[in-house]
Amino acid sequence: MLLKKKGFPEQDELVYCIVTSVQSHSVFVKLEEYGLSGMIHISEVSPGRIRNIRDFVVENKPIVCKVVGVNQERGHIDLSLRRVTESQRRAKVNDIKQEQKAEKIVELIAKQLNVPVPQLYAQISEKISGKFRSLFETFMAIAKEEASISDLALPKDVADSLNDAVIQRIKPPIVEIKGKLAISSYASDGVSLVKDALKIAEKEGAYVSYLGGGTYLVKVTAENYKSAEQMIAKATSAAASFIEGKGGESNFVKSVK
Repeated sequence: MLLKKKGFPEQDELVYCIVTSVQSHSVFVKLEEYGLSGMIHISEVSPGRIRNIRDFVVENKPIVCKVVGVNQERGHIDLSLRRVTESQRRAKVNDIKQEQKAEKIVELIAKQLNVPVPQLYAQISEKISGKFRSLFETFMAIAKEEASISDLALPKDVADSLNDAVIQRIKPPIVEIKGKLAISSYASDGVSLVKDALKIAEKEGAYVSYLGGGTYLVKVTAENYKSAEQMIAKATSAAASFIEGKGGESNFVKSVK
């Protein structure tokens, strides 16, 4: 990785490591983001009794650990593998993969401009310092048009090449939530009322299509689940409030898949 954090990790921080040596009662690793070494005592490898430590760790393989002790004077970093939950491990690995993807873009631009990769990486990192937490976060903000490449005040050739690469290679995540909306009205103008209710849902950002038997597919897309959940709730609630206010009925069931 090109990323190298300064200093030592903090207590309870999750760190991405590569196993360098496996001993009978301890494991030695390299903290990839810091360029430092750390140790995992056998008691912190896995809960319960361990017969063979190599059943849990292998040299040159990546693992995610939690920092349980730091002695800066001695340069010692104590780590735990067993205190990392599966969801924490997946999240950390995903963060690392995203940052590596961003670094690949820097490598591509460096090759195009015929400049050393470390030099270009340092130049870009200096500009994002204090504005974004990581290179990938910076590129994602640019891809989502929440930030502009001009905000980084980079040389024009670097900015132009970087902007083109980010647009081509970084795609904002899309989350889709859908469900079935049963809606009906027995009023003389019930058909028109149902249509008006569905138009209200569409105005709230939902896609609506007829499934049959007075049931409609309601679907929304957003950048994350929280936003999508809020959108579909708002759209279906608005439609329900309208039709029920006119004496009609409605029922929405969200799909589980």
